[in-house]
Amino acid sequence: METGGLDYLIGAYEREQAAQVTPTGDAAPMGKDEFLKLLVTQLEHQDPLNPMEDREFTAQLAQFSSLEQLTNISEGIESLNKANDTQQMLGAVSFIGKEVMAGGNSVSKTGDSVSTINYHLDGVATKVYVNIFDNFGNLVRSVNLDSRQPGDYEFVWDGKTYTGSEAPDGVYTVNIAAEGVYGEPVLVDTAVSGTVVSVQNYNGEQYLRLDDGRQIRYLDVREVVNPDALTTQDQD
Repeated sequence: METGGLDYLIGAYEREQAAQVTPTGDAAPMGKDEFLKLLVTQLEHQDPLNPMEDREFTAQLAQFSSLEQLTNISEGIESLNKANDTQQMLGAVSFIGKEVMAGGNSVSKTGDSVSTINYHLDGVATKVYVNIFDNFGNLVRSVNLDSRQPGDYEFVWDGKTYTGSEAPDGVYTVNIAAEGVYGEPVLVDTAVSGTVVSVQNYNGEQYLRLDDGRQIRYLDVREVVNPDALTTQDQD
């Protein structure tokens, strides 16, 4: 009997397993336990007059060692992710009842009340364009603002559509763009604020639900906002 290396090893193991069980569906991926069984099977079936060479045996042991290390690394990463998710959830819960500011561009409208959106201009802007969209992506209103110096501002939508009628209550998306003196784009960074009422987990990511129905990512939170803090306000 000749030793055929790893191919022989796998074939011998498959023949042994086939004699014991009947396959039912797709085979599971080979793990370190299965690999070790294959190695033992090869040692049992090798020809005593032609044993496996040292180099081949050492190579297969190295494969087993690498497989075990990769398995341990994978398990370690999975445990780390679970611990991180738990830590994020505990951190997010601490924001309940507090007013926070986070990166985002959504506003809510309830009756005559419309939430504000904060934005920061990195440079001098001669033109500032504000476009408001509903949940279906339809343009509801466009507003052109006067020139602005670099700094922080607030925009307050009056809740009207482009026809002048009252927009339905709900959550809207606000996109703000700006142009510089020579028509070059000016970077605009938007943020939203509100009071956190609950924490929700979606696919392992934490979201904070605000009291007006909007949701923000926990990782996007920038600061706890002082409600009495005032900035320059754009009232449309």
